[in-house]
Amino acid sequence: MLHWKPVTATLIGIAAICAPAAAASAAPLPSTEVAASTKANALTAMHGEAFAYAKYTAFAGEAARNGSPSISALFTRTAKVELTEHFADEAEIAGLVGSDASNLADAIAGETFEATTMYPEYAAQATADGCTAAAELFTEIAADEAAHAAAYTQALASLTDSSVAVPAAPTVDPVTVVASSPACSGQTQTNLEDAMRGEAFAQAKYRLYADHALQSELPQLAALFRGIAQVELREHLAGEAVLAGLVGTNEANLKTAIAGETYEATTMYPDFAEQASAVGDDAAARVFWKAGRQESSHASAFTAALQRS
Repeated sequence: MLHWKPVTATLIGIAAICAPAAAASAAPLPSTEVAASTKANALTAMHGEAFAYAKYTAFAGEAARNGSPSISALFTRTAKVELTEHFADEAEIAGLVGSDASNLADAIAGETFEATTMYPEYAAQATADGCTAAAELFTEIAADEAAHAAAYTQALASLTDSSVAVPAAPTVDPVTVVASSPACSGQTQTNLEDAMRGEAFAQAKYRLYADHALQSELPQLAALFRGIAQVELREHLAGEAVLAGLVGTNEANLKTAIAGETYEATTMYPDFAEQASAVGDDAAARVFWKAGRQESSHASAFTAALQRS
């Protein structure tokens, strides 16, 4: 997820041994390392694209339920571009995907931090804020993340010990993200929003890790990554989204999308492209410029849909 903090010396050792290798993704980029600023910008963009995918998927579901199939289809199409094109291309720039061992080490560290630190702290804050529903959800998610860390740890052992089996993917108990108003306020509302972004990034990242596992002819590992990705998206993020009031009316959802796409098209991606060009990362700059042009097209499509609604 968003917060990658190893919490034990063992995990730090695993992460050090399994340093990320070159990424496996879609965009043709140079084999040399990009500048630190380019990598940081790619990671920032990836977090935005992953959350856009999750958010637009939820918006699409709401539009379908209220009898607006064209708006639902628009959100679904756009969500696919954000995940399978923008996020994937930026993951290549950032070198997100490494060896199967390093991908598992990263996942173990993130899930352990969430299980032992982040979500317990969020639950305590929610209790202090008087938001019982959020406290209960955060506590439940912490337990899930502990189970995920354990599954990934067993999967890591399986890479070097044939007697260890990769655990089966967890079952998904999906939550429907319906239109809602925020159930909490103050710091707990902020924590819900941060947690959603982390869960969105986790599901997108684990999908790429699954693709790499398939390339390594490790279908059970791929299934584990994909199964946990679905839990992060359809259970954790979805439950947080309902409490946070992520989804509103079609009009509100379209306005939210327009604002986000316009910012990325006119400010974020042009800035990232110019910074990449300035340090000689021309291939990365082209990826950023392309994404910016597509976000402009998305903003126009959402604007047209809003005018028709």
